[in-house]
Amino acid sequence: MSTIIEVVDVHKQYGRKVTAVGGVTTKLESGRSVGIVGESGSGKSTLGKMIVGLTAPTSGQVLVDGRDLSRLLERRPGRLEYRRKVQLVAQDTTTTFDPRRIVREAIRRPAQILGGLDSKAADDAVDSIVADLGIAPELVERYPHQLSGGQRQRLSIARALVVHPDILVCDEAVSALDVSAQAVVLNLLKDYVTTHSLGLVFISHGLPATAFITDDLLVMNRGKVVESGETMSLLNAPSNDYTQTLVGAYQAMEAVA
Repeated sequence: MSTIIEVVDVHKQYGRKVTAVGGVTTKLESGRSVGIVGESGSGKSTLGKMIVGLTAPTSGQVLVDGRDLSRLLERRPGRLEYRRKVQLVAQDTTTTFDPRRIVREAIRRPAQILGGLDSKAADDAVDSIVADLGIAPELVERYPHQLSGGQRQRLSIARALVVHPDILVCDEAVSALDVSAQAVVLNLLKDYVTTHSLGLVFISHGLPATAFITDDLLVMNRGKVVESGETMSLLNAPSNDYTQTLVGAYQAMEAVA
């Protein structure tokens, strides 16, 4: 059965005055690609952290197949179950890998801890996911500092996918890369999502990448979802003023390109 994550009226408050997320309700499921877009400070990354379970809502609930995520994460078996189901790829690849170890060891570890594989089976899983993603196999035998930013990001995706999660959350996963590296990573993700029916949550401040890779779109501004719908329909006919501004900038970029 597909994993379904329901976000029900979640709020995230920092102190008395800062509301990062204010009353968001949405649903995510494996097999769909959802984009969350908005400018810096719109609350999109905070929403992503609540979905992944890295931070708890101040109020509201995140439900996983009908179960409260906060309760699920209280015990180790529940945490392991959820970490296998939902994986995160972050923007900063410099902290993804231990600089003292070759990349293979970093990708192998979640296969052992979350997948319950022994060392040999975990190594096979590393080789399999690297092949699936079209990554040169010799890259996993290098140290992180021997890789480019694009190579590290592709390998961080391999690390997330080695346990075959139901849903992958990418938080600004391509924004630090140059255009050519972005294209490689986006095509890699899109191909994998399509062939494996993976659920993808793609968080970004950039509409071009989001439009390329997602089926559905949530537009956030000041902690709230101001508009949502099928990606291309929303881009072709935005109704909210803020969305219209974002789409106008996106169309101007497309015209120049």
